[in-house]
Amino acid sequence: MKKNAKIFVTGHRGMVGSAIVRQLRDSGYDNILTKTRAELDLLDQRAVEDFLLKHKPDYIFIAAAKVGGIHANNVYRADFIYQNLLIEANLIHGAHRADIQRLMFLGSSCIYPRDCPQPIREDYLLTGPLEPTNEPYAIAKIAGIKLAESYNQQYGRQYVSVMPTNLYGPNDNYDLSTSHVLPALLRKAHQAKLNGDQEYVVWGSGLPRREFLYVDDLADACVFLMEQDYAGPLLNVGTGEDVTIKELAEIVMQTVGFEGRIVFDSSKPDGTPRKLLDVGRLANLGWKARTRLQDGIRLAYDSAPFRA
Repeated sequence: MKKNAKIFVTGHRGMVGSAIVRQLRDSGYDNILTKTRAELDLLDQRAVEDFLLKHKPDYIFIAAAKVGGIHANNVYRADFIYQNLLIEANLIHGAHRADIQRLMFLGSSCIYPRDCPQPIREDYLLTGPLEPTNEPYAIAKIAGIKLAESYNQQYGRQYVSVMPTNLYGPNDNYDLSTSHVLPALLRKAHQAKLNGDQEYVVWGSGLPRREFLYVDDLADACVFLMEQDYAGPLLNVGTGEDVTIKELAEIVMQTVGFEGRIVFDSSKPDGTPRKLLDVGRLANLGWKARTRLQDGIRLAYDSAPFRA
């Protein structure tokens, strides 16, 4: 990418989009185009196409999405599939209509089958049933991958898809009704400490294993791939290491300074038993995550809005 390239980052106020904007600016790119939801409704096909035809960005990062944890995905199933399908379809088709050659679509590791062999390789996509609790969201993300692939094959575009593992970091969602596991644990432990509680509740059995990637590392990988002019098949982005939810909760307790005990609520769903990505394909291109989980959780906690 040339330093003066016009780069459109969607979802720039969210955790992923804001991290990509930070990484781009830190790397010397200063022609970054962003729009709030009030300024550009990504659910409006005509508005998106008109915007892209008018501004003609050289690169697009699709970081906008409707996201949430197990509870939100399971309860708001129609919202998750409908809104994500529209966002990605409007942007990918609009980019093609505006003759934009380079685009990056950010998916999610939940696209892979629930009972995948571990670690999960990219070619395991569509080889088995999905996790039921987030199936609508996963189907929408799979559709985005296939949209990008189809425009590449039919029209010769260079639309790349990356599949990040579980993310955390600055600008994360700490609303306990919609958040993912790590920010939820941070907020619960912090509140338990403030209240002087003797315990804090963790959903599920604590046995599932999850991989976590600091969001600024993801942003670094995204910019790296664009700078390398990568135009190959979908890529996993992660650390290649995982922990149990119990181990995660213990790290959170240490970070927050909460000295009580963990209580597991087995009436709540565990979700997928394990989700560890095979990151060999990306490693072979020369990229590796740099932030240790303990360090990243400390950074996330220090920047958490509930501490203000």
